[in-house]
Amino acid sequence: MSFFSKLVANFHVDSGDDEQPRDFAPLDDMKVTIVGSGDAFGSGGRAHTCIRIDAAATTVLVDFGSGSMIAWQKLGFDSNDIDAIVVSHLHGDHFGGIPALLLHAQFVAGRRKPLLIVGPFGLKERLQEVFDLLFPGSAAIEWDFDWRVQEISGGETATVAGLGLETFDVIHSPGSRPTGIRLSDGKHVFAYSGDTAWTDVLNLIAADADLFIVECSSGDEPVPNHLHWQELKGKLKGFTAKRIAVTHMGPSAIAKIPEMQAAGLIVAKDGLSLNL
Repeated sequence: MSFFSKLVANFHVDSGDDEQPRDFAPLDDMKVTIVGSGDAFGSGGRAHTCIRIDAAATTVLVDFGSGSMIAWQKLGFDSNDIDAIVVSHLHGDHFGGIPALLLHAQFVAGRRKPLLIVGPFGLKERLQEVFDLLFPGSAAIEWDFDWRVQEISGGETATVAGLGLETFDVIHSPGSRPTGIRLSDGKHVFAYSGDTAWTDVLNLIAADADLFIVECSSGDEPVPNHLHWQELKGKLKGFTAKRIAVTHMGPSAIAKIPEMQAAGLIVAKDGLSLNL
């Protein structure tokens, strides 16, 4: 009997309706843990993007890149804690680790509670393609827990595991369906740029957030569809977030870390935790 020799899995999609309301005991703080803070190439030894948010008795992940499973386990985290995953866009370093996470939940962690995966339109199809390519035969799994994909467009709102989600269209590779994200527990707001070139929408994403995590892929020289430090530095005064952290840095951006810190920014690194 092969590893995947069970009955056909049920891939299904909810095209926009919010999940059914759930009751949560609110926490005093929202805790944000940077599981992975790297760019697509793992520059500086950083893992692919993954951000854990614990709030209101729930755990939501923002992105889960191809290498995130290793970083997740290095931190000693339990995949059974995850209630939902929000995907910012359809690039492998932001969603490519989800198949491995699902398989770990099924065959190692013994997961039984449902898992919601929320992301741009096309996420369901991309997940199916990745499963088929990387784990042939996985379509025959009879899952021991229910997981579903909810696809939403930029500019929409939803309720995700008890947290309020807002999405924003940003500027990145068009085929990746890029979005920025805000998540709120009613007391605290977490904001994230996703991967993007400069757009004034970033000021809306960051507005009065307790923490705004913004990408900065390069130092002095622009990189297409991304932010670079010289540009970001000139835009900082427009952000009204209480704290700003920089992530997704390539080598030339990493070289600018002293300047970023001198400007009052937090530099994201794998394992960093912040209470909001």
